[in-house]
Amino acid sequence: MRTYLVPIDFSQASVNAAEFAAQLSKQTNVEHIVLLNAYYVSPIETMLPNADMVQLTEEEVEIEAADRVKKLEHLQHRLQKHVREGVKISVHLNRSHLLRAVVENVSAKNADLVIMGSKGNTSKTDVEIGGHVVRVSKASPVPVIVVPPHYTFETIEKVVVACDFNKVKETVPLESLKRLLDKKRFELLVVNIDKDSKHLSGDAERRAEETALYGMLKPYQPKYSYVNNPDVINGILEFAATQDAQLVIALPHKYSFFQSLLHDSVSQQLAATAAVPVLLLKE
Repeated sequence: MRTYLVPIDFSQASVNAAEFAAQLSKQTNVEHIVLLNAYYVSPIETMLPNADMVQLTEEEVEIEAADRVKKLEHLQHRLQKHVREGVKISVHLNRSHLLRAVVENVSAKNADLVIMGSKGNTSKTDVEIGGHVVRVSKASPVPVIVVPPHYTFETIEKVVVACDFNKVKETVPLESLKRLLDKKRFELLVVNIDKDSKHLSGDAERRAEETALYGMLKPYQPKYSYVNNPDVINGILEFAATQDAQLVIALPHKYSFFQSLLHDSVSQQLAATAAVPVLLLKE
């Protein structure tokens, strides 16, 4: 993955996601990190006063835009000290809504990965990244890493891959997995989502042998396990915590852990309870 796109709303959660991106550069082949701020002002706001009888002028809008760029540049200079040597950090202010800004800049900047905080600023004047995690994750054409607001970066040594052996077909995004795994050999822990405990006494690896995923991951010598928990998400996150994993990878399949994460109510649960970042792969 050569380019990371990091949406910044200047909340601590988004800054923490940017710091995660900087540290992650030391373990990957990334060459460019783009710090993106979305600043949208509708024409109506500059034409008519709001409920408080306050009307934005064009000059105020430009001053605010300049201030945001200045804040981005301040963060840029701070992070430059923490990235792997040779990694470039740039800033970009997009005069549109966050969702559109992310999708447009994934294409314009040739981004391979979006890294964002799971919670954002809740002020009325700033776009709340946390409230857009679900929509950004769905709309982004590239994988998204969701970073818990208070997560402190740890070198990634153990990675949990959450999947459902019954749903894994040839659509597994192998190239995305390979780009992540080939730079460094992580210890892979593949967990089958088995909320009905159908395979409680079964052999997880033997069951995995019947899937396309098994052959794809064989070079990385993964360990296979079942999670027998009626609450799929909590089961996966608890497993990651007990194994001291630094990242959870969710595969994009219908009815899978990935789909569950993309329901609004569950995304709030993820933001509140996940102890480690979650990588949402795309097909």
